[in-house]
Amino acid sequence: MNQRIAEPKLHFRVQLSATRRGARLARLLGVEQLRSWGLPFEDPAQVISELAANAVSHGRVPGRDFRLVLAADADTLSIGVTDARGDRIPVQQAPADEESGRGLLIVGALASRWGTVRGPFPCKTVWAEFDLPMWN
Repeated sequence: MNQRIAEPKLHFRVQLSATRRGARLARLLGVEQLRSWGLPFEDPAQVISELAANAVSHGRVPGRDFRLVLAADADTLSIGVTDARGDRIPVQQAPADEESGRGLLIVGALASRWGTVRGPFPCKTVWAEFDLPMWN
C-alpha cells in the first residue's frame, strides 16, 4: 500500500494585550517564529505589524486581548489576527480621502490575498496569506 503522508502544518499562536506594546511584541514574536521555520519574514513582518496595530487601534475592547496565529505548510503562510470588535469590519479598499485604512493597502500589496472572518462572537479575524515556493 503506497499512501502519501501529508506534511505537518506548522502552527504558532499567542495571545497578547491590546496595547502598543502588545502589537510590537506580536511583530517580534512573529518574525522569530518565521525565522525558526526557515521562512521569509520581511513582508510577513510588515503585515503582522499592520494587522496587530489595527487590532490595538480599531479592535480594542478594554480588558480584552488580541490573538496572533501563524500557520504554514509547503504552499502557504497564513497570518491571522483576532480582536474583540467583530462589529468593526475593515473594508477591502479605503477611500482616498480617508485618514485611516491605508495600512490595509500595504497588506493588500504585500500579501497574496487577505480578508476578514466574523466570529466567534464578538470577535473577528483579519487574515492574510502568502503563497510560498515549495520547501522541504
